[in-house]
Amino acid sequence: MSVGPRVQDLGMGVLRLTPRVFEDARGRFCETYSKRTFAEATGGVEFVQDNVSRSTRKGSVRGLHFQLPPMAQAKLVRVLRGAILDVAVDLRAGSATFGRHVSARLDERDDDQLFVPAGFAHGFCTLVDDTEVFYKVDALYSAEHDRALLWSDPDLGIDWPVAVADAILSEKDRAAPRLRDLSELR
Repeated sequence: MSVGPRVQDLGMGVLRLTPRVFEDARGRFCETYSKRTFAEATGGVEFVQDNVSRSTRKGSVRGLHFQLPPMAQAKLVRVLRGAILDVAVDLRAGSATFGRHVSARLDERDDDQLFVPAGFAHGFCTLVDDTEVFYKVDALYSAEHDRALLWSDPDLGIDWPVAVADAILSEKDRAAPRLRDLSELR
């Protein structure tokens, strides 16, 4: 019997993976990652680095981040504690969906994960205090290739759960350019 995840395509290659959860009197168990079953779902993406992000306050926004090729990163995102609105924006050159986004709510209760392919900007907003996000990437961090896209760019049409004036941001994210100003992507 397979314990692999149920896979839902949210569009543009972004996948929501729902693991099988086994519960009994002791608590619960689920397989969060298997190289074999993940390769079947994604065609062979292999991860090289794990990251953890902790945000203390609701309304913290991280992103929209991406790396340029050849260091573009695919990500597998999971919430360990709390809840987020997770967002992926298609930045693939020549893509018919360039500039469009997909979003999904992830929280600690459902154990769902979001797979974001390489070529997307990724970010999230915390929906509750004390949120912890775990994610795998398939390319190492490269400061030379690291970029950000303005999370609140009105051209993206993202319905964020926090007002621009109330968002808690890093200086990098606050100063990020709009999509139309990212000449490197064209």
